[in-house]
Amino acid sequence: MNEAEFSRAADLLMRTIEDELDAQGADIDTESAGGVLTLVCDANGSRIILSRQPALAQIWLAAQSGGFHFEYRADTWVCTTTGETLATVLGRVCSAQAGEAVVFSLQ
Repeated sequence: MNEAEFSRAADLLMRTIEDELDAQGADIDTESAGGVLTLVCDANGSRIILSRQPALAQIWLAAQSGGFHFEYRADTWVCTTTGETLATVLGRVCSAQAGEAVVFSLQ
């Protein structure tokens, strides 16, 4: 994946995450600046941070439970260490930190 393709895929991913949170009515606010998407859980103020790493063509996720790196493979973002999809990991960490069920399809 070249840098332009990565940029397009990352832009779409960030918009989709925001749209899916809005559609669910989750008590999670979003802040976007400089290629970083920050999810702020209203219940406790905790944060989940998604950042672009263009040199590696990866998305990094930082949450209370730890950090994860994702690569775009076969039309989905996949964790480089666990093989889980970003949708699965993001749903799990958002649910844990927000104290409510949050599900992502990221399709």
